[in-house]
Amino acid sequence: MSKLNIALLAGGWSGERDVSLKSGESVCRALDKEKYEVKKYDPRDDLIALINDRKNIDLAFVLLHGKYGEDGCVQGFLDLLGIPFVGSGVLPSAMALNKRVAKEMYKSAGLRVVEDVCLQKGQRVSVDAIRRRLGSSTVVKPVSEGSSLGVSICHSKDELLRGIEAAFQLDGEILIERYLQGREVTCCVIGNRDLEALPLIEILPNPEYAFFDYKAKYTPGATDEICPAPTTKRETEKAQACAKEAHRVLQCRVWSRTDMIIHDGEVYILETNTIPGMTETSLVPLAARTAGLTFTQLLDKLIRLSLEEKRLK
Repeated sequence: MSKLNIALLAGGWSGERDVSLKSGESVCRALDKEKYEVKKYDPRDDLIALINDRKNIDLAFVLLHGKYGEDGCVQGFLDLLGIPFVGSGVLPSAMALNKRVAKEMYKSAGLRVVEDVCLQKGQRVSVDAIRRRLGSSTVVKPVSEGSSLGVSICHSKDELLRGIEAAFQLDGEILIERYLQGREVTCCVIGNRDLEALPLIEILPNPEYAFFDYKAKYTPGATDEICPAPTTKRETEKAQACAKEAHRVLQCRVWSRTDMIIHDGEVYILETNTIPGMTETSLVPLAARTAGLTFTQLLDKLIRLSLEEKRLK
């Protein structure tokens, strides 16, 4: 039986480039070389090579986090080249990375989201009005960034002004959300039509980090990631159901990871990642291990689901 030719896409142009490269290295090491012939491409530098090799590629494994990789751009490019790929297509990728659009989709499905104010760059801002509406503590985030880039937790007017300014450095549109004190959890979902929720993970950043920011995400030992999460059976089932519904309403395919807050017994959806991190400190491999899957078995499953989706199109 001939090997499947896998194009591994990592790197790219976003602020998450370094994480993407690490994800690519981790996946490359874990892929079963008895089954797959793997060639790595960095779209920032290798687009021409990818175009030239397109007829010899059976499947692309896209590990490009953030803008121009997780937002549908590369997915559309691969569609034009006729290369099937692991994960969601153009529309779900674009919707999921845009937090404002994603929240509208969540609400349309009856999922709970945190109250927010959306601002455009150049728009006049009244921090007093924002604080009256959302409370004295808020979370500021760019609409279309991942890995908590540009996110600030603000407990004063000055912090809110600085947070707004920092977020606008990365995006022309930002969200300011009411700050909810609660338990941060995440749930990985695998599947196309039939969905499987992996064990819930609770995220506990060390006290030196105000929240699960970029450093807390990718610095080994900076965060306690407890899997399965020590939540009640009801909380676990509710969070898993919410993650599956988020996957469905965004029309995700193959895999996703949805981040949530459990506050006063209710689950609030924060965001859905269509290309979750796959480094040695990432959450999807942790949830898979807890479910009894090795990293290699997890990758086999994602590839199998992607080929199944290709046949259904």
